Amino acid sequence: WRDVAANLRKMGCHVTTPTQTGVGERARLLCKDITPDTFVTDIVNHIVTEELSDVILVGHSLGGISITGAADRIPDHISHLVYLDGAIVESGQSVFSTMPPDIVAARRKLVAEEGRGIFMPTPPPTAFGTPEGHSLTDWVRRRITPHPAGTYESGLKLEHPLGNGRPRTYVVCTNPLHPPMAGAREWVAKQDGWAWQEL
Repeated sequence: WRDVAANLRKMGCHVTTPTQTGVGERARLLCKDITPDTFVTDIVNHIVTEELSDVILVGHSLGGISITGAADRIPDHISHLVYLDGAIVESGQSVFSTMPPDIVAARRKLVAEEGRGIFMPTPPPTAFGTPEGHSLTDWVRRRITPHPAGTYESGLKLEHPLGNGRPRTYVVCTNPLHPPMAGAREWVAKQDGWAWQEL
């Protein structure tokens, strides 16, 4: 998110981009014990420690579970939730429970065969809509790290309804559509009170 953050800062926004446990520059912490609760705690601790308020919290992909959980725990710090092709789960649901069964089966197989039962192996940049030969393909490839499998398998625990009263926007990346988020898109489309944007 380096370049996105830089552009937003040029527009006068205060931007932070915390990294979740076990991925990116925190990949050395990858282990089987990382769950959605770990990701939520990462974000909550970042917001509280940095004394942030009036936060527009953006979650991409599995970051959707992080922002949902953060809003559940510290709603007074958050002004808006933005799900950028983000996972949507209700209390007790896992990310896998919201994905198409064929995708879940394929990912579980990858975790078992290539991820030692601990992590989802790194996908190619094309999985994120970056075509081979694009000027950013190699840059994306260098930054993709394995993903903790427990964040897909374990359920998210919520004390309040999803969003906890915060305004919510779902941003759908359309070129291409990301098949694993089909369940999230379908769920949001049936709900009242959500803004919907296409990118």
